Amino acid sequence: MADLSVTAANVVPGSGARLTYGTAGATVTAGQVVYLDPADNRFKLADCDNATATIRAAFGIATHGAANGQPLAVQTSGDLAMGAILSAGVSYYLSPNAGGIAPIADIASGDHTILVGMAKSTSVLTVNIVASGAALA
Repeated sequence: MADLSVTAANVVPGSGARLTYGTAGATVTAGQVVYLDPADNRFKLADCDNATATIRAAFGIATHGAANGQPLAVQTSGDLAMGAILSAGVSYYLSPNAGGIAPIADIASGDHTILVGMAKSTSVLTVNIVASGAALA
């Protein structure tokens, strides 16, 4: 398998979704996983195989696109229509591709396991970010 192929226009927060608002520190597309950079307090693309722990610290999923310096809404929990085809009941993780979301089968040795959420259906991801603090052996 590969990273989810997200149709950005179809990424929609569900009722009860928890959103945080801030500023993009890079070009971000709806459906990408971001972290909050403490150096400039901006959202940038998270990456599970980056050597820097801050970049692996997934904060949430962008609900719309933004260029560097533009406002950005980030979903941190709750249901999110992903605009992608999911496998119901499957857990999805931060990808080694910056901002990507992948099933566990695509997380390789040396990649850190950061759960992004579990598919509630073939189109909805229940966002619940959990960092294991460990890399796959």
